[in-house]
Amino acid sequence: MYTEVTTKYPILLVHGLFGFERVGEFAMFHGIVQALEKAGCRVHVPAVSGVHDNETRGEQLLDQIERFLKRTGYLKINLIGHSQGALTSRYAAAVRPDWVASVTSVSGPNHGSEVADRVRRAFSPGEMPERLASRLTLGFAHFLALLGGNPELPQDPLLALDALTTEGVARFNSAYPQGLPLEWGGEGAERVDGVHYYSWSGCIQHPLISEGRNAFDPLHLALRSYTLLFEREAAFNDGLVGRYSSHLGKVIRSDYPMDHVDTINQTAGIVRKSIDPVKLYVDHAQLLFRKGL
Repeated sequence: MYTEVTTKYPILLVHGLFGFERVGEFAMFHGIVQALEKAGCRVHVPAVSGVHDNETRGEQLLDQIERFLKRTGYLKINLIGHSQGALTSRYAAAVRPDWVASVTSVSGPNHGSEVADRVRRAFSPGEMPERLASRLTLGFAHFLALLGGNPELPQDPLLALDALTTEGVARFNSAYPQGLPLEWGGEGAERVDGVHYYSWSGCIQHPLISEGRNAFDPLHLALRSYTLLFEREAAFNDGLVGRYSSHLGKVIRSDYPMDHVDTINQTAGIVRKSIDPVKLYVDHAQLLFRKGL
């Protein structure tokens, strides 16, 4: 049973790379939409390209925010973005701060992903491996978009990859710095241009035996193997994003015992017994409520 709370403004959950609202009975934000609605919040999951750059996804999000506000009569919305969804949300808030009450980054690569850096370095631009990987990724993205009911959305895997590298995010941050910490590992401003900024994320725990049921989740095992790709944040990361790279605005916490997809309650709720990702979203809605958002 979660605390009942009704935020002033609706909550839009923005998915990241390869994301979607649902495919059949499989929802990207597993159990989270239902819990927030049961707590009293109005929740919507917008459809944006699963594979594209931050600005393109951000423009798609802005289009949907505008339609949502016109349809519902609300003046603003709260954005909660997972992974690349955090960058998508940051873009929307920077361009139209009058539409956005808050941006919350969940496991967001706000300073880039070291995994994306390593993957990008593995492919020489224009060479066969890059073209082959691009075709395979593009096909998978279109397949997910078709299953999710949004086959018309454009997909571009190379632009998506470049947008998530440390260099790519640095360029993005120079144009949209709202809420960024002034120093590595610090916090950013909680309120910029009328928009409140928050972030939270997790770190993979060691040893594996500490993971409980998570130790049997193939996706967790894959993410655990990706920790070997990290250099700067080798000791503290969620398998795709480093702890300090996730910082934005007021940092709620950046070392929850969760991997990158645990923070959206995946795979299908297989997470450590010591943490309830769904409750974290409801608790955050309560924070937004206390802030008058």
